[in-house]
Amino acid sequence: MTDIPQTSRLQRALNVAEALSLEEQQLLLEILAKRLHRKQRQQLLEEVQEIRQEVAAGRIKYGSVKDFLAELDA
Repeated sequence: MTDIPQTSRLQRALNVAEALSLEEQQLLLEILAKRLHRKQRQQLLEEVQEIRQEVAAGRIKYGSVKDFLAELDA
């Protein structure tokens, strides 16, 4: 077994990013922010679709907080 520390993928990415010019770093940040936003939006859309399917299948119940707490105690 070796004692050489393994560099994480994140650290390697940071090292590459730091080697870029300031302009390239700014462009990289803008691209990453847009891609992250797109992924978050897609995840939200998938969650909404899943909830709509649950509602359509009748697996979602509606009620007040009092109803919810009563069901927890049951």
